[in-house]
Amino acid sequence: MNNSWKRIGTTALAALAAVGMLASCGGGGDSAGGDSDTLTIFNSKSEIQSQFEEMAEKYTEETGVKTEVYYSSDTISAHLSTRYASHNPYVLSMVDAKDIYSLGPDHALDLSGEDWVSDTTQAISVDGKVLGFPVSIEARGLMYNADAIEAITGEEFNPEDYQTLDAFEDLIDELKAGGMETPTGVLKEDWSLAGHYLPQVYEEREDPTAFLEDLHNGDVDLNSDAKFTSLMDTFDVLMENNYAKDSAISAEREVTSQNFAEGKIAFLFGGNWDWAVINQYDYTDGLGIMPVPQNTDDGSNTKLVGGGSKYFFIDSSSDVTDEQRQMAKDFLNWLVTDPEGQDFIVNTCSMVSPFASNTLEPSDPLGASVKQYSDAGNLIGNFNGLPDDHYSVLGADFQKYLAGQSSREEFAAAIESYWAGADMSNVESLANDTSSSSSTTDDAAANDAATDDGATE
Repeated sequence: MNNSWKRIGTTALAALAAVGMLASCGGGGDSAGGDSDTLTIFNSKSEIQSQFEEMAEKYTEETGVKTEVYYSSDTISAHLSTRYASHNPYVLSMVDAKDIYSLGPDHALDLSGEDWVSDTTQAISVDGKVLGFPVSIEARGLMYNADAIEAITGEEFNPEDYQTLDAFEDLIDELKAGGMETPTGVLKEDWSLAGHYLPQVYEEREDPTAFLEDLHNGDVDLNSDAKFTSLMDTFDVLMENNYAKDSAISAEREVTSQNFAEGKIAFLFGGNWDWAVINQYDYTDGLGIMPVPQNTDDGSNTKLVGGGSKYFFIDSSSDVTDEQRQMAKDFLNWLVTDPEGQDFIVNTCSMVSPFASNTLEPSDPLGASVKQYSDAGNLIGNFNGLPDDHYSVLGADFQKYLAGQSSREEFAAAIESYWAGADMSNVESLANDTSSSSSTTDDAAANDAATDDGATE
């Protein structure tokens, strides 16, 4: 047996059984939470399901811990609700940050005493208890193709030279003069527009919660708001130079990603999750992520926005045994400290580890960029308290703007109208719990040691 697999807790090793697998068909059978000798894992990140299944099979063979991995295409909250209703929860569940806040207080085990807590700045705490184990760091910004840029400029591309919108526009003009008629792409999906780009209007502030409360109360005029203006000015440049400008709402993600990968366009807003799509094509060298250029003096144009992406929690109910909970604890520790677990996160799943002790460099260039910004403390924290319908409702309004069917003033009015009637419970959960806010926003921004929605939408 490989020694690195032997370093699993002795309690978990007591559970000897064969592997059981269930592929991505909605999770479950009655065995998911019922076998007291089984570690059941819910994976909500579809693009790594096959990797998790292969890992679970090897983990079972090498440790003797019967490990089963499940996936569902349903929403996380809906799927887990059915498990709880049938008293058949997963021992270990991978969810989004907002699910930790909504489900954690009733369903998650307090992990405050675990050694890995001091090894990351991305764990989620609620009411002073560590409930969420961070799986990876993801961050968003403006992806660039340095090879495509340098082929025209003849000079080495340095992202730091283009932090302002003015400098970025000069580069766009140079690329166009050199023969790249449309240097940018814009993903039309609602999750990209209103789940990733628009939230920066909230996140790039000292107190996002207070700003959203002001929006809700009607005390914000977005048209005169400096942050909204700076980000929309940049978006207008991306939109004006979009290769699919005349059919922006028809542009397919795969086509846009291929154009970027192959250097037909030079810039595309996104995050390191986009590597799962980009690496399917004949990509050039020199890809990376830079902060969104802005004419601003608050420093936000020197940082990516990101932090912990996807979180595990261990079920605390009587439907799960203490032996199963120990198996789950040992598995999490394996991911953090064991060379095999570290390799699984970074190399097998192409993710950026949120743990300082994992010094493996990401093999993909987008992940490498994110790690550099994270290691340097240059991440603005994700805001994890958005209402559940934020990206679908405002995504449709953002798409109208992208299609030229509404003005900026009309788009701003739509945002203000949305927030006036928004369900503020998620926002208030962060406002009322200082411990949770510090672990997922302030710490991410000061990371001295990232919807996921965007990875799979």
